[in-house]
Amino acid sequence: MTDDPPFPLPPVTLILGGARSGKSAFSERLVAARGPAVFLATAEAGDDEMAERIRRHKERRGDQWTTVEEPLELAGALRRHCRKVRPVLVDCLTLWLGNIMAAGRDVEKETEALSGALDGLPGPVVLVANEVGLGIVPDNALARAFRDHAGRLNQKVATAADRVYFVAAGLPTVLKDEVQ
Repeated sequence: MTDDPPFPLPPVTLILGGARSGKSAFSERLVAARGPAVFLATAEAGDDEMAERIRRHKERRGDQWTTVEEPLELAGALRRHCRKVRPVLVDCLTLWLGNIMAAGRDVEKETEALSGALDGLPGPVVLVANEVGLGIVPDNALARAFRDHAGRLNQKVATAADRVYFVAAGLPTVLKDEVQ
């Protein structure tokens, strides 16, 4: 995988990619290079396999990370934990979207709240999301609604982001860079 870029983190970075594309590992390296950080985890261990995934991710990150589990209240968690000297990594928006849909919350309202929270945070935040729109059209209404909500969420966050990467096969490509 490529080395971390030589420039500092902008206020908002979005990292997109498919499942097992290397986006989480890339985002962790990007943030860890700046020192101690907060990991805002949106995943919930609903079964043994997911619990094992979460355990492996925590083990890979090591002790320099403060992990905060927040499956629903992402905007508030960003406001509480973002500091000038401590970057925050959110992994991942796609799981968060699934959580808010499962909880019966208003997706558009939650997306707006997240987008609003990104403006003016005191420190850098890196958000990870799956790009789910590159595959086949799902065969049921719930899966199509999820795909559509995910696409709109990613567009909204990408618009707010200063830098956007797309990761495929472990290789990051810069899609947007508005850092001055």
